[in-house]
Amino acid sequence: MQPRRITVFDTTLRDGEQSIGLAFAPDEKVAIARSLEKLGVDVIEAGFPVSSEGELAGVRAVAESVRGPVIAAMARPAQQDLDAAAAALEAAARSRVHIVLATSDLHLERKLQLSRAEAVELARWSVGYASERFDEVEFCCEDASRSEPSFLAEICGAAIDAGATVINLPDTVGFAVPDQYGALLREVRALCPALESVTVAVHCHDDLGLATANTLAGIAAGAGQFECTMNGLGERAGNAALEEIVAALVAHRDELGVETGINPAGLAAASRLVAELSGYPLSPHKPVVGTNAGQDAPPRT
Repeated sequence: MQPRRITVFDTTLRDGEQSIGLAFAPDEKVAIARSLEKLGVDVIEAGFPVSSEGELAGVRAVAESVRGPVIAAMARPAQQDLDAAAAALEAAARSRVHIVLATSDLHLERKLQLSRAEAVELARWSVGYASERFDEVEFCCEDASRSEPSFLAEICGAAIDAGATVINLPDTVGFAVPDQYGALLREVRALCPALESVTVAVHCHDDLGLATANTLAGIAAGAGQFECTMNGLGERAGNAALEEIVAALVAHRDELGVETGINPAGLAAASRLVAELSGYPLSPHKPVVGTNAGQDAPPRT
């Protein structure tokens, strides 16, 4: 059977940049983006343009310099965010906006002070507004792993009706375990048949050390895109690591029936560049790209 081709969405320049004390200069963003392009990444999330003029300039520099991958920018469901993202991505060969809106009751009540009905209408409006300004629209259900599946189905359906081409169901706070996360994706897909017409994405954080395992569980449950960073860079305990997921998919290609466009031979060079420019050195024991990885231990005397 022909392996299923899955999209690799790298967010080193956005979610990875949320690591404490880290802010990439525009030329550093371009250098990393070119490395990711050479590696074979399909989508590069270049930043969060509305957050600062410097961030907007960095996203714009990537959009102007990197022509192969889709270039994405994050936005909240607000006109100023969407307009800033559109301005930053104006020169992109192909643009995507990544709209993030919380869907768990905890986040809706405590962070956004929105009802479920208000969130659905905000999703519908923001995706509709974005559909006229970007080539692709990705809608993210922030904190999906702690959201009610029936509500996820409702808001995903509204976003798809409004023009979303990708639906992201993330484990935002690294709360899930693999069986639970895979089951959530299967349940939401069953409750929302419209998801079969778009790409379902997974985006996992590593707070419990399960980001790679949860990503693989999501892929096994039918996800067509996984989101990741080089070296697992990111806020708190970081994101799912691109190199770990790719290596696992190569090692278990027959069981999972999935392939990517990533050239594994380029992982080490991309990893070293991100470590150098971020100032976050790799542990020797880092899977796949650490100096100890894949090497036999010396004999004991």
